Amino acid sequence: MKQVFAERMSLLGTETAFEVLAKAKRLEAQGKDIVHLEIGEPDFNTPKNIIDAACLALTSGYTHYTPAPGIQEVRETIAGYIQRHKNVTVSAENVVIVPGGKPIMFFSILATVNPGDEVIYPNPGFPIYESVIRFVGGKPVPIPLREENQFRLDVNELAQLITPKTKMLIINSPGNPTGGVLTNSDVEAIADLVRGKGILVLSDEIYDRIVYGDSHPLSIASLPGMKDWTIILDGFSKTFAMTGWRLGYGVMHPEIADRLAQLMVNSNSCTSAFTQMAGKEALTGPQTDVDLMVAEFKRRRDIMVSGLNSIPGVTCLLPEGSFYVFPNIKFFGKDCKEIADYLLNDAGVACLGGTAFGSHGEGYLRFSYANSVENIQKALERIEAALGKLR
Repeated sequence: MKQVFAERMSLLGTETAFEVLAKAKRLEAQGKDIVHLEIGEPDFNTPKNIIDAACLALTSGYTHYTPAPGIQEVRETIAGYIQRHKNVTVSAENVVIVPGGKPIMFFSILATVNPGDEVIYPNPGFPIYESVIRFVGGKPVPIPLREENQFRLDVNELAQLITPKTKMLIINSPGNPTGGVLTNSDVEAIADLVRGKGILVLSDEIYDRIVYGDSHPLSIASLPGMKDWTIILDGFSKTFAMTGWRLGYGVMHPEIADRLAQLMVNSNSCTSAFTQMAGKEALTGPQTDVDLMVAEFKRRRDIMVSGLNSIPGVTCLLPEGSFYVFPNIKFFGKDCKEIADYLLNDAGVACLGGTAFGSHGEGYLRFSYANSVENIQKALERIEAALGKLR
């Protein structure tokens, strides 16, 4: 069947988390006990008020097509949220609602990047960035995120990567897979670098409610001259435990929004009506469940990091956001994917090798602590025993 496929299909990558999940499920089907720390999904149920809003929407007739960019009142609600939460003044015309966060990545790159255009993206970073850049014929330009810089990009290094061919910069804070968070000074310096150069910034802010410090991450779109040149990617999956609902959105210049709406018409037609109404409730209803989830994630983070740092040969920074840790396992002198496979097969702990997020992830593993404290402690015991055999 090889001759059937377009050449461009060979340029698409994948998301290893789902591959490892499938392997782990097969092992479970064979009777093996697996602790799942591979998938980036909150283990909490969607808050009841959001579920109730979806049920009410269904019984109230929200079962039909909607406008391609989303229901007007929901777009207005998102615009109000963006103004309150990110300090960016926008209207419904800036908002496009899509089925999940990934379409904003895909559509934004597809709509703006020509073959040969350069796109700077974080490495280690979410693998779909590089995948889509290659798919559209762009040139991926990785900006390394280094442990010695708390997995924040180096602004001086970024300056060296910008060329006349740079079309887009992708930033992700808090970041997947590292949990690193750009400081306000970082974001201001990035804005100073790109402002006036015709460079779009795709700012992936999907984890910006899951932070553990005293201050909220600064959105680059809130800085002078940056709103029209920033595409904010956000959604409901992580903050509101709504991964299965497939509900995300982008905030951008209205002309870009029109182009993304065109892509929606040509692909999905629209986002499910009742899920949009659930999203409206998520943003306007009680936020207590979000606060409780974040507090629990912080408790788990502290246990996970302390436990990993107690294992000889492992060191782990304390992440400031998201629900991932990215421990250093270079001591063992083995390929990180080999160690990840070993932990799955030998210890029954599913995780990802750092190179699933780019070449600069070699020497690291990614664990998601979106699991119970009991399971995290079980995993830590298994990891310590398994790595002890490698020392």
